[in-house]
Amino acid sequence: MDEKHRVFDEEGPRPARRGPSPAKKLAVTGVLLLLVSYMLLGQKMKACGHRSRKPWGPPLTVQERAQNILNHNPLIDGHNDLPILVRAVYGNHIYDKNFTEPFENGGMVAHVDLPRLRKGQNGGAFWSVYTPCPANGSDFSDGNYAESVQWTLDQIDVMTRIKKAYPKDFSPNLDSDEALAAFAKGQLISPLGVEGLHQIGNRVTNLRRYHALGVRYSTLTHNCHNKFADAALLESPFRKAEPLWNGLSPLGRQVIHEMNRIGLLVDLSHTRYTSEDTQRDVLGGKGWEGSKAPIMYSHSSAFSVCPHPRNVKDDVLKLVKENNGIVMVNFAPDFISCVDAGRENGVPELYPANVTLHQVVRHVLHIGNLIGFDHVGFGSDFDGIGSVPKGLEDVSKYPDLVAALLQEGLSDEDAAKVVGGNILRVWKDAEVVAAKLQKEGAPVLEDDLPKLEFE
Repeated sequence: MDEKHRVFDEEGPRPARRGPSPAKKLAVTGVLLLLVSYMLLGQKMKACGHRSRKPWGPPLTVQERAQNILNHNPLIDGHNDLPILVRAVYGNHIYDKNFTEPFENGGMVAHVDLPRLRKGQNGGAFWSVYTPCPANGSDFSDGNYAESVQWTLDQIDVMTRIKKAYPKDFSPNLDSDEALAAFAKGQLISPLGVEGLHQIGNRVTNLRRYHALGVRYSTLTHNCHNKFADAALLESPFRKAEPLWNGLSPLGRQVIHEMNRIGLLVDLSHTRYTSEDTQRDVLGGKGWEGSKAPIMYSHSSAFSVCPHPRNVKDDVLKLVKENNGIVMVNFAPDFISCVDAGRENGVPELYPANVTLHQVVRHVLHIGNLIGFDHVGFGSDFDGIGSVPKGLEDVSKYPDLVAALLQEGLSDEDAAKVVGGNILRVWKDAEVVAAKLQKEGAPVLEDDLPKLEFE
């Protein structure tokens, strides 16, 4: 028709149709609003998991809800020890069939291989480039630490080679902004973690070097004191640690701020918790501001549930909330189920009856109920522990753990945060602090090197 706003039929022209009545307009608007509401609800369900397949459908089981949560939210383990297992069992030879066949097809010793990672709907992990403490843990000399630095480089190298050998399965080195894109491509989000500042060999230079190679957190100690901080436990003999620095050393405080400046997360697992301790020091409880960025415990549990020196006391948990940090619950039997038997070494006894998936749930719920579910996650220690809880035998069991939390009443939204949303937030916040400090021109911490003498 050439002329607009006119309607014709076979009998000739007639007036154009009138618009809908106000009542009809209101009805149509209501239907549209309802459809939009369903669409928005669907987006929320996609992001966090949901209780029913559609708003009018039957409820999902907790197992189905858990699977849906893990389909749409990356489960990021705070501490996976695959690299040290590869060294111990395979000598870091990852191209030989004795490694590739079980890793690709299943049957690796311990707790991790590609089929089990897929079955467990894993979204990623901080892969620990663990290096043991020197035999003489009280010798802080450069010479005593030289082997620790080389070990660390070996472990960074083997994990880097694994990531390159399996690019469809592992992300390359990345920052938090790239994590969800990697997850969307089906890759495991794969930052690295250093497990003790003995691994930097007294050189902040190495801390920056490791960050450039993909390390995104460093634990301050392992089972040995170092030049920077006090540990919770000591070896030879194995015992609760006596203090050395009563927290951080003066240089240790400077290292915390250098970690803040470069965006390296401060990990307080393995550190001392008693009255004059490393944890409260880092959290600003000893006359200084402490870490400027949120901290993490990559693999520690709740002291109130299991009174182990490696776990986190309730008053410290409250400081973690103030810091906006996270405690990632360890699955190691000694750290989830124990009783204080008054041992001379200060280490509690294992209580075998509670070495179960449900005991891990108790730790998560204790932390979440005390300080909020924005501050708890999972830090399994898989491939670094000799035994595991019943029901959490390996990385394939994560859907069961999430389902158990849902069964206890955790909401789908909170579960999505616990599996990975919280650690992504903490990681991102640390990067924001680093960008701010660099923009403000915060000083770079430089090593005091011995003077060279020339003849």
